Amino acid sequence: MKGFVKDIERLAIKNDEFRRVLYTAKHCQLVVMALKPKEEIGAEVHKLDQFFRVEEGSGEAVLDGVRTAIQAGFAVVVPAGTNHNIVNTGSVPLKLYTLYAPPNHRDGVVHHTRADAEADNEHFDGRTTE
Repeated sequence: MKGFVKDIERLAIKNDEFRRVLYTAKHCQLVVMALKPKEEIGAEVHKLDQFFRVEEGSGEAVLDGVRTAIQAGFAVVVPAGTNHNIVNTGSVPLKLYTLYAPPNHRDGVVHHTRADAEADNEHFDGRTTE
């Protein structure tokens, strides 16, 4: 089958990895994430837009220093060039998925923890899922 057609809500809630790349197309990438209580993605800036959807838990979206409470059902659209972070402020894991455009990570990469992600220093290498 071409493309990605799966129950993303179930996959996001089931995921316990800090980051898991599910699908990489030429111009975008689908990633699920799980942030432990008090954990954050880490401040970052991308050249193009990014989308987040929270499936479980609660936290804050920080866009150019503005903090907004988020919880299950919330979407966050981060315009290109915006300094942003997602922080788990709750007591249970924050489960979410994100769409990077363009892809940001190596296809299929799994980082069990944030420390693993920071130590890897990997980036999208041009290879797609299909």
